[in-house]
Amino acid sequence: MPGKCFLVCSRSLANFVVLFHLEIEILKLYKGLVAATVEALQDIFVKNRQADRVVEQMLKSNKKWGARDRAFIAENVYETVRWWRLVKYAAQVDKAVEADDFWRLAGVWQLIKPLHLEGREALEPLPEWTEFEAINPETVGQRYREGLEIRKIAQSIPDWIDGIGESEVGEQWSAELVALNKPAPVVLRVNTLKSDLASVRAQLGVDITEPIHGVPEALLLKKRLNVSGLDSFKAGHFEIQDAGSQLIAPYLDVRPGMSVIDACAGAGGKSLHLAALLGNTGSILSMDIEHHKLQELERRAARNGVTNLTTMHISSNKIIETLSETTDRLLLDVPCSGLGVLRRNPDSKWKLKPEFLDKIRKVQAQILENYSTMVKKGGKMVYATCSILPSESEEQVRAFTKRHKADWQFVSEHRTSPARDGFDGFYMALLERK
Repeated sequence: MPGKCFLVCSRSLANFVVLFHLEIEILKLYKGLVAATVEALQDIFVKNRQADRVVEQMLKSNKKWGARDRAFIAENVYETVRWWRLVKYAAQVDKAVEADDFWRLAGVWQLIKPLHLEGREALEPLPEWTEFEAINPETVGQRYREGLEIRKIAQSIPDWIDGIGESEVGEQWSAELVALNKPAPVVLRVNTLKSDLASVRAQLGVDITEPIHGVPEALLLKKRLNVSGLDSFKAGHFEIQDAGSQLIAPYLDVRPGMSVIDACAGAGGKSLHLAALLGNTGSILSMDIEHHKLQELERRAARNGVTNLTTMHISSNKIIETLSETTDRLLLDVPCSGLGVLRRNPDSKWKLKPEFLDKIRKVQAQILENYSTMVKKGGKMVYATCSILPSESEEQVRAFTKRHKADWQFVSEHRTSPARDGFDGFYMALLERK
């Protein structure tokens, strides 16, 4: 079974870019850096590797690259992936397979990037390299402008996702697509077990941090920093966690002394938040089907000063059966398509398939059916996804409560919108066992 959501359980792209994004302008193209970008794109689209891991490995491959070089590679790979369909359309490349295809695409992106990201009116000339000889800037510009008139090309989304998004989300879909193509902001969650909002702001700088209304422990970074290298991060004073994600743990309505199970914990960002909300009282059992993620959670918990958390690897459904009616609160942050976090993981939209979506809906229903038995009578459960599709979210909850109307009652639900809120697209529903 997949992790918490499609290609999202690995290190987030946004978190990774924090390490390398600099507010700089590259005035000259260097062939070695473009070659590295081409190689990375081949790994992503031909070898089907995850973008964040490809870029991380690429940046480690040459110790002579400086900060500007690393920034160029990281940003150009991610942005080309984000706008892949538009770039291919402008380049007149139907399917990229050979190295020449990727060189052409890299060159076309350099041509249209000033227009697309910076709002310039004229194309920038390309170096007179052999790899770029077949690129006609005038044709590229014309194709680029044509592509902007077609939503699925302009917003770089596969036909089938555009269709299902319009069908399920309706008129709001176009606005959500635009928001999902904007680079994600860097948001921190202050760990109240070790610090507080004012202290972390003082450590990082009040001029580059900003509280987020309605999300008590959240700080928006207005300037990119290598936050994971800071002493305050290493000491566990804060974590990197989107504001939308930070709303989920409080939605579970936990109180000091309660027993809590996070049954699809992954690397445990929400488990750590729950521990802070409980003030290290009660107990948290963090469970997942992938053992290595729980090991990462244990390391993070130690850094965060969490003492009320244990982990458990889900090796079979029998483990779930042994925990029947044992917990006050249950968090089900279930596997999903990840369509609410595309701005952090743009390569996932090219790797996601319709059959996966069909399969994951069945997995979600099974998890709700089987895992909900762990909640005590009178206890509560939150069902959450990082998808903007109702078929993975609202409709799953409606179907569950209809099947179990004698035992469960719907309490409330909340959805975050990338377009409206500027957060990742999360859904959460609170249910109570009668």
